[in-house]
Amino acid sequence: MRCEKRLSTRRALLRQAAAAAGLGAIFKMTEEPAAGQPRRGRPPVRYGPINKYSAPSDLRITDMRALTIAANFDYPIIRLDTNQGVYGLGEVRDAGTRNSALMLKQFVVGANPLNIAEVLRTIRPYAWHGRQGGGYSAVDLALHDIVGKVFGVPVWRLLGDKYHDRIRMYCDTVSSKDPKVYAGRMLARKKAGYTFFKMDLQTMELVGDKPGAVDYRGVATPKGLQMLCDYIAAIRDVIGYDAPLSADHFGRLDVHDSINYARAFEPYRLAWAEDLLQVGTLNRGDAPLNWRAYKQIKASTTTPVGGFESLFGLEEGFKPFIDNDAVGVIHPDPGTSGQCRETKRICDYAAQFGIPTAIHMAGSPLGTMGAVHTVATVENFLSMECHAVDFMSWWQELVTGVPKPFINQGYITVPDTPGLGIELNEPVVKEHLRYPGYFEPTTDWDKATARPQGVAGYPHFNEHGEWVVTQSER
Repeated sequence: MRCEKRLSTRRALLRQAAAAAGLGAIFKMTEEPAAGQPRRGRPPVRYGPINKYSAPSDLRITDMRALTIAANFDYPIIRLDTNQGVYGLGEVRDAGTRNSALMLKQFVVGANPLNIAEVLRTIRPYAWHGRQGGGYSAVDLALHDIVGKVFGVPVWRLLGDKYHDRIRMYCDTVSSKDPKVYAGRMLARKKAGYTFFKMDLQTMELVGDKPGAVDYRGVATPKGLQMLCDYIAAIRDVIGYDAPLSADHFGRLDVHDSINYARAFEPYRLAWAEDLLQVGTLNRGDAPLNWRAYKQIKASTTTPVGGFESLFGLEEGFKPFIDNDAVGVIHPDPGTSGQCRETKRICDYAAQFGIPTAIHMAGSPLGTMGAVHTVATVENFLSMECHAVDFMSWWQELVTGVPKPFINQGYITVPDTPGLGIELNEPVVKEHLRYPGYFEPTTDWDKATARPQGVAGYPHFNEHGEWVVTQSER
């Protein structure tokens, strides 16, 4: 009896201390069990104050499987399975290949998924800019999904404090050579509840056939630039000058072309001009490495310069641009930049320099939700892209666990349920597979290796000139 009384008193004191520290909500969250992910073939389990769903110290990744959803872009999805039934879902960057994740299977199988930093440190050498960042990013997302489920907390809670309960979205809008038609499409976005807008402003597609509008390189002349600005003006007429509007896809511009375009856009107060520089970037135009060129552009105009959806990592990609005041708005795609943990690092570092974050997103609802959790913890966040608004009816049905519509009046609500808060809707996913099979075994990747060859795991000559065959090769 005395023991129970002391325990009750201690709990009361802990609650009082937690309330004083603003932690009462955490105690309330764990008092009532939260719905957890059911083990495949077993009854559903429930998360509680003591998580009986897994023994964290004994948790191990046992497999990686994959599938590819066919949409406007392919959506490669991976699943990390564990020895305790809990699994995590991740997504490779849109239009990428699931092989970029499967090649990492050798590094993650056998690892404890709760050691996120250790696993990511192991696979980081195999990530790079463009779609090469997709495998790393997919693993990061799946790890966070697992950890959130194990400890009964949403992914955003693993990353930091939540600054946003809803995430503001903007949608890519198909252009039209007729400014009135283009404006009508943007007006439809506004009527659907969107409050942030972006337009494609392709030089050749819109004005390339107009006499005197482009030069021999396909770059707009002063006359062509005025025509492009007429498209912006038509959009501004329907959404207003107070609504944020950005623009993208200008063509193969060099530094001086980029400055001319940006200056011509100044009267229209763009939120940013995206990935202006395409020529002489030492890399893909949306993954540039020459910060000096961008610094010159930024210093020459009042139009904010933004972009870099295909850069991976803070140190590898974004840091030189931020350190050298060469960008006004960063626009990473988490599917390349490193998904949850690395994208959070990038955004927080940019915020120290007063640089806001927008997010590029052309993935499935799964990848989108991963980004939602991340930017919910980013104070200096502007808006996130959606490339699927025009086929939203089935796109949003690819997942379950969140209210529909997935994007409601231009916003996505941040889930407070464990992990990502969503699961794949298997029947719908199966209707849209690029290749047959739903998370089929990936045994072909069990012995595939991307590791540098070392003597420990391979037959080799030892220091005595004797041929040694390892136990695994016998």
